Amino acid sequence: MKKLFVFALSAAMMAGMCACENKNQPTDGQGNADSTEIQEEPNTTIYGICLELKKDSTLAMVNDNGDSISISLRLAFESGRVMGDINKGDRIIINSNGKQTEALSVVNQGMLLGNWTMPNPLDGSDEVGIAIKEGGIVEGIQQSVVTYRTWRIIDGQLELVSIREGGGQEEETNYYEITKLTKDSLIFKNDEDSYEYGRQKPRESYGREVKLEESSFDDFAM
Repeated sequence: MKKLFVFALSAAMMAGMCACENKNQPTDGQGNADSTEIQEEPNTTIYGICLELKKDSTLAMVNDNGDSISISLRLAFESGRVMGDINKGDRIIINSNGKQTEALSVVNQGMLLGNWTMPNPLDGSDEVGIAIKEGGIVEGIQQSVVTYRTWRIIDGQLELVSIREGGGQEEETNYYEITKLTKDSLIFKNDEDSYEYGRQKPRESYGREVKLEESSFDDFAM
């Protein structure tokens, strides 16, 4: 009889422990234990300032949160995914692996900013393009069909948000792969379109400079 009582007490204690354990588990909203755990995806896009690019392709930088980061650009260089020159003090955008130890692509943000134009593909009579500005602002240049709203680099791609004429004010988001970025050239593309821009140059003055001769005493002689 004593053994039976001890067995029953042990069973009750184990049942209580299981009940407490199940109580602490997440549920699916219907009281059932949910075996799936919500995990946040690692941030793979890093904005920051270049401090030093070493000979072994290791980049020392400080991100926008003020954290110092050391990250290898070896894969990005080997795959041709370094867009623009990288120098000390440059503001850069990196698409990295989950551990932020290896860069998959790099974009020189300072070099990306500016006015980019190309001949009008319809008749070539004028230049059309985009103006990429600080703070994610982007504007169209001589474009009446598309109104650009914002830009950013996400997962190594250029994201452009715009509204197309006749689209009912509905925003359209497109993603492009940047294939070339220099001080004078910007090329990006997706599966449907490819855009080849040159940096817009200031308009030159067409009037010739007129030089006046210095006056002399003879000019005023009577």
